[in-house]
Amino acid sequence: MRQRPPPSPPSAGITRRGLLIGGGAGVGLVLAWAVWPRKYLPNLTADPGETIFGAWVKIGTDGHVTVAVPQAEHGQGVYTALPQIVADELGADWRTIAVEPAPLNPLYANPLGTTDLLETTPGTLAARWQGRAMLTAGSSSVRTFENDLQQAGAAARVLLCKVAAARWQVDWQTCDTSAGFVTHGKDRLRFADLAAEAARGTLPEALPMRINQDDSRLSGQSLPRLDAPAKLDGSANFAGDVRLPDMVFASIRQGPAGDSKLLRVDRAAADRIPGVLQVVTNDRWVAAIGHSWWAANRALDALAPRFGTRGAIVTSASIDAALQTALAAPGKRVAAIGDVDATFKDARLVTADYHAGLSAHAALETMTATARFDGGRLELWLPTLAPGLARDAAAAASGIAADRVVIHPMLIGGSFGAKLEHACAEQAAVLAVTLKRPVQLTWSRVEDLLHDRFRPPASARMAARLGPNGQILGWRARIAAPSTGQEIAARLFAHDTGVRTALALTPAGDPYAVAGALPPYRIAACAIDHHPADIGVPTGHWRSGAHSYTAFFTECFLDELAHLAGIEALSFRIGLLGGNPRLARCLSTAASLGGWEGGIAGSGQGIACHSFRGSHIAVLVEAHVGEGSAVSVDRIVAAVDCGRQINPDLVRQQIEGGLLFGMAAATGGSTGFAQGLPVARSLGDLDLPRLADTPDITVELISSEADPGGVSELAVPPVAPAIANALQAATGYRLRRLPLVPGSK
Repeated sequence: MRQRPPPSPPSAGITRRGLLIGGGAGVGLVLAWAVWPRKYLPNLTADPGETIFGAWVKIGTDGHVTVAVPQAEHGQGVYTALPQIVADELGADWRTIAVEPAPLNPLYANPLGTTDLLETTPGTLAARWQGRAMLTAGSSSVRTFENDLQQAGAAARVLLCKVAAARWQVDWQTCDTSAGFVTHGKDRLRFADLAAEAARGTLPEALPMRINQDDSRLSGQSLPRLDAPAKLDGSANFAGDVRLPDMVFASIRQGPAGDSKLLRVDRAAADRIPGVLQVVTNDRWVAAIGHSWWAANRALDALAPRFGTRGAIVTSASIDAALQTALAAPGKRVAAIGDVDATFKDARLVTADYHAGLSAHAALETMTATARFDGGRLELWLPTLAPGLARDAAAAASGIAADRVVIHPMLIGGSFGAKLEHACAEQAAVLAVTLKRPVQLTWSRVEDLLHDRFRPPASARMAARLGPNGQILGWRARIAAPSTGQEIAARLFAHDTGVRTALALTPAGDPYAVAGALPPYRIAACAIDHHPADIGVPTGHWRSGAHSYTAFFTECFLDELAHLAGIEALSFRIGLLGGNPRLARCLSTAASLGGWEGGIAGSGQGIACHSFRGSHIAVLVEAHVGEGSAVSVDRIVAAVDCGRQINPDLVRQQIEGGLLFGMAAATGGSTGFAQGLPVARSLGDLDLPRLADTPDITVELISSEADPGGVSELAVPPVAPAIANALQAATGYRLRRLPLVPGSK
């Protein structure tokens, strides 16, 4: 696939050759098709009365404007933010904007999200897949697609203006668009009346961008979410809402972590459950099929499946031992600034050990997929962040060619990274082919927790050398953690021989596993070492990935250094941020809004900050230890600089959600292991905060004209260290383990 040219500055316009084109458009767009391989031709389709403008936009005879969105909507607001970019550049009326999932096509690939996810192997896996994978990951939606969507809106606007100008016999460049009309002085024509003719037009060599910055501009406004009304009135369809003729329901039970194999089931007992139709087994799982999901799930208890596991049985103790063994072994240096070994030689060092436990995704929607196999064609309705990879996995599992598999992406009821996985799609595909009738497979809450791809545990051995004035002369973080980046790549791209070859050649260190560990501060000598640990438990991408624990290690250890240096924690940080003024401003803003008292003993105040995917955040927390030694978070204040904001309300929603998600992971959300299975079997077992535990939250969005940065994951990393730092101020002792349990070492 030809590499997309770099975006031109708005003042220079956008060239026709740089425009992503789509089926059904006019001659001017069709001419550009020749530069694309045939297999990448657009496949956007039009409903009756719709006219296609490029690969992104359709305009109907009733005036509606539909935007194709290549990213999955799982609560982050992408079904609003991306259409808003198009509507702004097009000059559309927001009340007429509609959304539909973009079809599977490398034209909608997410190179930035792929690269962010595959930090593990820069130059190999990322380069191989950056032009092909449709992926929702890495807080990358706006960062990746803003330019393409601006081009799409500009192209449609120009074509509409040219038709209107011809009717008015004026220069098209003197026309403008606003609220769904092409305007010229007092003359106005609806988009709907121009669309069919406009799509047959040609584009100029350079596309002018809208330059007026009046109230008609939609970008930067907190427009209402397009997905909210349907979710509020219950008309929104999720995967569990799919109903097909002759459809049956399935529930599944899988073997413990490790090399497990199904040994036996009691089929006769399952047959006695009313509504049960069939039992399907293979080496890894058993599924019960019924007229209702309730009957199928009851049948699993009656089946009483027994699995045998070869090798060591995973327990909490074995996981901790694996991390400590890895930490004692030589690590792989992943990042370095200066010569930390020379700086540390014969010096007195400050050291501290930290630990983070396994964290569950615990999304409200458990894994589910509906599959239908008919006439050699397999269809799947499922919540997925990677539809193309899910298609390939389902095809391989069921023995069907990938071009005979159709994926219908659904709205997602929560994910936090879990819906990157496609095991449920594989299982549903196998069941549909076996049963020869449509089947809806839904994992129970227990199954969803037992077979989650957890945020990995990690142990860190931090070391630093302080100068006489409190300056940090050297910093080293040795982090033991599973090679989760390589593990994710091996699962998601398991059916590509090139990926398997690249993984085999990958060095032992995994940058994904220690992402975010390099401090944002000015330190002359710094080193980050990864010590790969084999814990025997599958791990996966979890909201913010390794940043969720590396920020905890960094910001807590920095707080300890500030105490030892006798310098107030905020001043200590800002003194080290000479090269990062945006992060320093976030810190000073959060401190001012929160009434920072210096984190003195008894204040219960803690502060932390983080830079992530081009965005910056500082968090101030007030917390104390309540009854029963429970951690109580009273207040959270966050200051955020995420660059230019398309929709400030969406940014605020994601920051508030991330703060609560980070708080939940700091005080609970974790599980131990026993007999090869997680101890947590329900949401109640995860000790998640409830509504009554929600603190007072203040979010300040700092105005910025910098390019948009990532938002969805930004607020998660700094919350845990801010809480830990607040508890140190409240109690006088330091908690170095996540989740934070007062009294633990």
